[in-house]
Amino acid sequence: MITIRLISPADAEELAVLVRANREHLAPWDPERSEEFYTTAGQWQIISDTLRQGNALPHAIVEAGRIVGRVNLSNVVHGPFQSANLGYWVAAAAAGRGVASAAVAAVAEQAFTTYGLHRLEAGTLLHNVRSQRVLERNGFQRFGMAPRYLRIAGDWQDHYLYQLLAENWLAARGGAA
Repeated sequence: MITIRLISPADAEELAVLVRANREHLAPWDPERSEEFYTTAGQWQIISDTLRQGNALPHAIVEAGRIVGRVNLSNVVHGPFQSANLGYWVAAAAAGRGVASAAVAAVAEQAFTTYGLHRLEAGTLLHNVRSQRVLERNGFQRFGMAPRYLRIAGDWQDHYLYQLLAENWLAARGGAA
């Protein structure tokens, strides 16, 4: 059973162990990271800064009581926009088993029912077919390609852009649009 929950600074040590153990697995999909990122202090600082800024909702992906990844809503904007960016990663041991798909489904439900958002946007590297499948399984639709969108693994890389609207999410679950 996969669940998500908001991250707290108390998760820093467990996350540091997880990112260290998955450093090579995540490197092709991540920005370049400082050595501090892989420490408990570094994770604590990242979590604390994110929570203090107030425009993100960072979640832990939990399986059998252990954190196995993260699913995050960032750049959360309220008012007429009601939107956020979605990002996620799972540990190598959790990959390919539906963990990311379940976590994205859970955070989409939270985004639309609890947080009152209207739209989620996510980007994937052009060659990251597994991540594209996660999004598509959850009803996201590709709407474009952003050249040199993010600096990943040391290079500015193109990304496909996907979105999910609240009414499409609701309609896919049999609710009224």
